[in-house]
Amino acid sequence: MPSEPTKELITVPNPEPGRDYEVLVETDEMTCMCPVTGQPDFGTVRITYVPDELLVELKSLKMYLWSFRNEGAFHEAVTNQILDDLLRATMPRRMTVETIWKVRGGIATTVTASHP
Repeated sequence: MPSEPTKELITVPNPEPGRDYEVLVETDEMTCMCPVTGQPDFGTVRITYVPDELLVELKSLKMYLWSFRNEGAFHEAVTNQILDDLLRATMPRRMTVETIWKVRGGIATTVTASHP
């Protein structure tokens, strides 16, 4: 059965909740639609966090990011939505979400959102 995009983020227990360590998750397979033109935007997502009790399960993260593919949204909105959803799911000590969007119309965009 083929995989489907979903907004559900699954978590797993942190094996070292008493230690501060940094997790970096990165993919260059991020896409969404420009809400003005309807054209696709392509980018890289870089998520860096210090977990507390929970980690995000990576396949669910992939399916979550895939869910943006057919949605019209500005880069700033996508970046902040990813941060908000991951904060709700994992409740990390710290988290930064950075999206680096490919050049379109001669302009490249990088958006960074952090907690705290």
